[in-house]
Amino acid sequence: MSAALLLRPKGPVADDYARVADVADLSLNDGAVIVTLETVDQAIADRRNQRLGLEIGNDTPLSAVEAYLGQIDLISVVFPSFSDGRGLSLAKRLRRAGFGGTLRASGPLIADQFAEALACGFDEVALPEASASRQPAEQWGAALHAVREHYQTGYGEGASILQKRLAARGSAA
Repeated sequence: MSAALLLRPKGPVADDYARVADVADLSLNDGAVIVTLETVDQAIADRRNQRLGLEIGNDTPLSAVEAYLGQIDLISVVFPSFSDGRGLSLAKRLRRAGFGGTLRASGPLIADQFAEALACGFDEVALPEASASRQPAEQWGAALHAVREHYQTGYGEGASILQKRLAARGSAA
């Protein structure tokens, strides 16, 4: 996915990475590249690129990428839709497994998910053109500080929304 808008907590940034889908195209890029699981072994073997990123689906098992965690600089987790939150859980698993590079959420996320994505371990969000035109960078910046509740457990202050609901049910019984 080519990003129309790349956002970090402080605002939009330039994308230094070129997406390379085919092994034959690796030699055409001297700079930072993002490759797929199918081409990562060749990219590591060639190691002609100064920085190497890996693009994975949000349903990719951690075991499929663990061997690469110390060899790549960026992981781009592709979200097929804003309503599919598996990438948030994957981000937490990648961080727990020791990935210290840049973690990018890519796809049609919405501004209300910015704080949640960052709290789960993402460093940046890459949006396609349709999402970027619907919610420009200013909306993302405003949403970052407006959303105070979180769904995922294990980060943030206080209980998650689910934990609060379960506690409320328990006290009502």
